[in-house]
Amino acid sequence: MKLAFNLLVIGAGITPAHAPQLARLKAHGYDALEIPVFSGNPAQYRDIGRILADLGITPGAAAVATPEANPVSPDPAIRARARDHHRWIVDCTHAMGGEIIAGPLHSPVGVFTGLGPTDTERGHCVDAMRALADYAGDAGIRVSAEAVNRFECYMMSTMAEASRIFHEVDHPNYGYMFDTFHANIEEKDAPATYERYHREINHFHVSENDRGVPGTGHVPFRAHFQALRRCNYDGWLTVEAFGRALPELAGATRVWRDLFDDLDTLFADSAAFIRREWALAGEGLTA
Repeated sequence: MKLAFNLLVIGAGITPAHAPQLARLKAHGYDALEIPVFSGNPAQYRDIGRILADLGITPGAAAVATPEANPVSPDPAIRARARDHHRWIVDCTHAMGGEIIAGPLHSPVGVFTGLGPTDTERGHCVDAMRALADYAGDAGIRVSAEAVNRFECYMMSTMAEASRIFHEVDHPNYGYMFDTFHANIEEKDAPATYERYHREINHFHVSENDRGVPGTGHVPFRAHFQALRRCNYDGWLTVEAFGRALPELAGATRVWRDLFDDLDTLFADSAAFIRREWALAGEGLTA
């Protein structure tokens, strides 16, 4: 597996000025980083890619759908903007040498109609995800759509919902993500749910129940890692923790208090916890 970190906790725009923090993440043992792709142009991400390549870090993109470019909007002009937005994400990810795009690409977080997804909306979602997977595949980039709990979105909240869309998209470059924070809310038995759908899941977020340091809450990470090992998972284990550095994201994720002492503590403690628990999970399977 690759130990990875999602950089949204630092901010929505990673620039060469963040090089010292990127180097510290490498020193803590992270193999890969999810770089937020929220604004900018491919040339800017190419600069970040060069820094990551020099550090020996594999990049990927953390990206979202937006209300202005909503893939499931009833307005065809807005859906067209969503296709353009998706292509822009791919172009930026390709420029930095990224291998995966992960996040709630299917619909914007925090946008609700007051109802569950309609068949028409689901059809728009499937069309958008298939087009994104096709364009990303030409660039050698995998797509991993994130199921987000029902308090943040209504299009895709459970693994069952993600699986239904996966089968309708039916594209070899498309998969979906398992996030332990969202699964802790939505799934009856989260590790067992991962095992049920593991052939379709192509990315994994390690996120504590309060979005703080993994291992300090009640998410059953040992059971999760045992399930991953039983299924021979060999992808990224990406730490996703949130803070208050980005006010818009803090508002969207309802983070009103500090969940860790400082970034270096978050980097170090998360890496140590995952490596220890991953090793112990392996021992438990062979004992």
